[in-house]
Amino acid sequence: MTKNIPLEERIIFALDVDSATEAARWLDRLGDHIKFYKVGLQLFLAGGFPVIDMIIKRGNKVMVDLKFFDIPETVGLAVRALKDKGATFITVHGNDPILRAAVQERDDAKILAVTVLTSFDESDMREMGLTGTIEQLVYHRAKKALDLGCDGVVSSGLEVSRLRNGLGDKLLIVTPGIRPGTNDAIKADDQKRIATANQAITNGADYVVVGRPIRDAPDPIAVVKAMQGEIAAAL
Repeated sequence: MTKNIPLEERIIFALDVDSATEAARWLDRLGDHIKFYKVGLQLFLAGGFPVIDMIIKRGNKVMVDLKFFDIPETVGLAVRALKDKGATFITVHGNDPILRAAVQERDDAKILAVTVLTSFDESDMREMGLTGTIEQLVYHRAKKALDLGCDGVVSSGLEVSRLRNGLGDKLLIVTPGIRPGTNDAIKADDQKRIATANQAITNGADYVVVGRPIRDAPDPIAVVKAMQGEIAAAL
């Protein structure tokens, strides 16, 4: 089942910038091409709640990507602090009690559980003493999150197919680590588990998070249009 998500919302642009002024410039630059934005630690620490308000007042949606990870009481209070702020997605990273606390306080926002960061690969698992594969770990965490009442997960495009096939259409899947076209030119990137927008959506992702490929491009709008073309072809 394909969810009824407008094409201009399928790409969540990562506003990984250091000021509200720079964020506003990107909103001007991208205009109606992008209507969904991610506010992460860098921008939130620079601009706080007014940044979220500014983005929403300009007719956009916001993913508050602070990856809350603390004792359940603190995470619950953090999610509560976002009530009435208009966030569409809030990310949380943690075990069952942490996710449960976030779900209980979510109000109208949707809680996305972070499964495994896209900068993490099998060698990192071995160093941490973990066994099995990343796909198995992602699936286990996603199933837990869904059982606990989370609305969706953040997962790389490489695991999306397994999640969609095993957990069904109800789960929202947001995929970072997206790169345009071929992946041959990004060996030095800190994102290890990457995919193209077409691959992620074909595998079953609902949204893709894109930052540097758009932000660093000579023609950001051209990259957006190309990726939206990839997404449209996959739907």
